[in-house]
Amino acid sequence: MRGVASQHEGDPVGATDLFVPVLSRVWLAPVGTAAPAGPTIAMTDPWADVGHFTPDSLNWETSPEFEEAKSAQSDYPIASWQTGDGATLEVDLYEWTAANFRAVFGGGEFTKITPAGDPAPPPYFKFTPPKVGGRDEVAVVVELINGDRHLRRIIPRAQQVEGVTQSLNKTEASVLPLRLKVLGSDIADAFYDLSDFEAFDPS
Repeated sequence: MRGVASQHEGDPVGATDLFVPVLSRVWLAPVGTAAPAGPTIAMTDPWADVGHFTPDSLNWETSPEFEEAKSAQSDYPIASWQTGDGATLEVDLYEWTAANFRAVFGGGEFTKITPAGDPAPPPYFKFTPPKVGGRDEVAVVVELINGDRHLRRIIPRAQQVEGVTQSLNKTEASVLPLRLKVLGSDIADAFYDLSDFEAFDPS
């Protein structure tokens, strides 16, 4: 483990270890898609960039669960143990695309309808949200960049588990609220980070 002096060598206040995600992206793909093999490897199909989102809406939260043992002889718990884990990702998307709609509503289907007639009216599109038990899972990569420093949070499995609330007012752009709950398994990490931060070097 590096000492304080080696961590801040040439920078006694540690300012170079600050991270401001000046540029961020969110990528989605079907579950089982191979994750990028590093923090700067090019993202390829079927990974899809969700496009523009609001600058202050990208948030991450972990939510571990604990049980406690309390005693009549102590005002504090005398023991605690973790009984569960959880994490959520949220972001408000600007771009109304078919892929983003499916991600926000947890699946669903788009169909193209071509009316009959002479002349025929223009075609239109129907979106049907998923029924109970029909929600899709999705793989996620959150990409954060500050100059020459990069971090990618890899989430192999996630699912939209909240209702969709939209503001549909003419005074502002209407966004698609993506709210994803991280899903886990006993054979892989529920999420992990890939970065090129020298401060993370364990040697």
